[in-house]
Amino acid sequence: MAGPVMQFVDSGRLQAAAVEVFAAAGCSAREAGLIAGHLVESNLRGHDSHGIGVLPGYVRSIQSGGMAANQTLKVALDTGAMLICDADRGAGQVMAHDAMVLGIARARETGSSIVGLRNSHHIGRIGHWAEQCAAAGMVSVHFANVVAGPYVAPFGGTRARLGTNPFAAAFPRDGQPPVVVDFATSRLAAGKISVARNKGVTLPEGALLDASGQPTTDPAALYTDPPGSLLPFGEHKGFGLMLACELLGAAAIGAPTQSSPDRAASVMNSMFSVIVSPERLGTAAPFADELESMLGWVMSENTEGRTDIMLPGMPELRSREQRLAEGIPLDPGTLDQLTAAARSVGLARLDLRT
Repeated sequence: MAGPVMQFVDSGRLQAAAVEVFAAAGCSAREAGLIAGHLVESNLRGHDSHGIGVLPGYVRSIQSGGMAANQTLKVALDTGAMLICDADRGAGQVMAHDAMVLGIARARETGSSIVGLRNSHHIGRIGHWAEQCAAAGMVSVHFANVVAGPYVAPFGGTRARLGTNPFAAAFPRDGQPPVVVDFATSRLAAGKISVARNKGVTLPEGALLDASGQPTTDPAALYTDPPGSLLPFGEHKGFGLMLACELLGAAAIGAPTQSSPDRAASVMNSMFSVIVSPERLGTAAPFADELESMLGWVMSENTEGRTDIMLPGMPELRSREQRLAEGIPLDPGTLDQLTAAARSVGLARLDLRT
């Protein structure tokens, strides 16, 4: 069965259109720019699940009060070594950005910092915040929880109990892109199920159970009543990391956990981040040497033109290069949803022409 005919949209044009929608929804110029830039960058890096396709949901969240537009990040606790920031439902792309700015500045002063971000609207692709730290020369690790309703069954179970709780880490390199580890602790992110449903394609086996607890490749099974369940990646190991993200990312910093069967209209995140400055600690030179030595060994099998082995983050960079040149592919369902979102905030049309 052939897939849908995709429309390829220039990334700059797509970002400008998204800024226009968020501004019309009541966001400040800075907020609209940070949200739109994050979503389009996710598309460029091949993560359509966290890209422009979530814009309609964000607009509905603003309209319903699930996202508080133009919120200012508050520092609820500052112990010196640790900052706990409260977003109070603010736009995640602003709240997480500003929390990382604070954490990076503190790590430059003291060598390391811990930043807890709680009660934020969806903060998007977690790797983006690891990349922000890496761009500042920082090593970082991030544990995030998702409160939007249970979507993932525990290892050995058949009923959803937790969210897709992502993990990320990044390691800066001299003169080269950082190594960026970024993944949901479910077999697939929930947004990827939505993308597959919009495109009318099936899922890989082993990712989803239907409402009766049976394996399925139909993405619609996640949205039935009662709903199906995603499975954790890596069996018990992924489930263990999923629990760590819930407990570190939320419970430890006084944020809500996913502890009920309720599904919410808005996606809320909290995140626990550890940020380390090799330069401030005086380990920048040996860190860089050991990093390149180790990566060289890991990649040493790629000889005579082979490119089978890729470091974490490399597929995203290849996608970015291709999509900057060719445009970002959007399926008809997503285009219709974007048009409807634009109309809901008073825009007569959404101009996605180059």
